[in-house]
Order: sequence, then C-alpha cells, then structure tokens
Amino acid sequence: MLLEAQASQLVLVDYQERLMPAIAGGAEVAANALRLARAAQLLEVPVWGTEQNPSKLGGNLPELRALCQRTLAKMHFSGVAEGLGEWLAPPARPAAGNARSLPKHLQKPAAAERASIVIAGCEAHVCLLQTALDLLEEEMAVWVVTDACGSRTDRNRDAAFDRLAGAGAELVTTEMVLFEWLETAEHPQFKAVHALIK
Repeated sequence: MLLEAQASQLVLVDYQERLMPAIAGGAEVAANALRLARAAQLLEVPVWGTEQNPSKLGGNLPELRALCQRTLAKMHFSGVAEGLGEWLAPPARPAAGNARSLPKHLQKPAAAERASIVIAGCEAHVCLLQTALDLLEEEMAVWVVTDACGSRTDRNRDAAFDRLAGAGAELVTTEMVLFEWLETAEHPQFKAVHALIK
C-alpha cells in the first residue's frame, strides 16, 4: 500500500528549541521534518504540530511551527490524550437523504477523510511512540518517518521503531513519503518537491 497525498495528514511531534540540542542527530532529524512540512504545504497536505510542556521546553522550531496549521500544547506525552485525535478525524457527517435514497444495506460506508497519518517527532520512545500507539488504537493508518524522528540515544529511538512496527505502524523515510505523495514525475509540484531533497 502506498501513501496518497490527498488521504494524508502530517503530524510533527515536539521539535522544541530546548529539546533538539539533546537529540542524537538532531540537526538531520529537524532538516527532514522541515522537508516533510514544506512538501506537505506544496501538496496541500494538512500539517499539525504538538509541543510538550512548552512553558519549560519552549516552542517548536520557528520554521516548523510556521508551517503547521495548528499546534497543540500538551502535558500528556500522547497528543491524542489532549485532543489531537479530534483534529485529525473530523466529526462524522449526519446521514443525508430522503425517501428516495438507497436503502442502508446498499449505501457505501463513508470513508474517513485523510485517514493516513504521517507522523514524525521527538522523543521517539516517549511522545512520538505514545501518540502513534494511540492513533493506531483509534484505527488510523500510521506511517512513522524514521529519519525525521529522534531520541537522546539511538537505542531508545530504535526500540520505539521496533515497538511501533510490531503494533502495525508502517516505517518509512522522508524520501519514501515525498515520492509516494507525488506519484509521478509529471506532478506539477515535482520540481519543487525534488528540490527539497537535492
């Protein structure tokens, strides 16, 4: 199964100014998050952010925060525990129709809008992990962008990936996401997106 831009949302978890210097490979992790967010903007994929205890850890990196439609300040490690799930899954529309509508057993169930959640963030083994596991529990398709995730140690990061893969998350890289969102070299935004990874 491939990602589709029109079915995706991007969640950027806790790329906070005071936290990033402690993240192993933090500069590369942040650079990949920025690539994802810029590509999402070009391809009209909604981008959401979270910040863990921002009064203590500061806000997200300004260039990332500027690309988010909204940013959730949270105290729980999982963003879902503080309402992120409601942002990602809008309320179901009431059934419409009249006496001439198709009988219920012939109606197609409404597909969830943008049910593929592409997620990346820090720390991978705490806030990213707990948010992604809760999204899986909410029956969303979760795609974890491994090269845009970090922890203070590689061991903690890798343990998070092992656990997430076992729980049903897809592990991908930034370039996998970008090229799957594009689908073809003939996409009108191909050159602009490709320039982000050159």
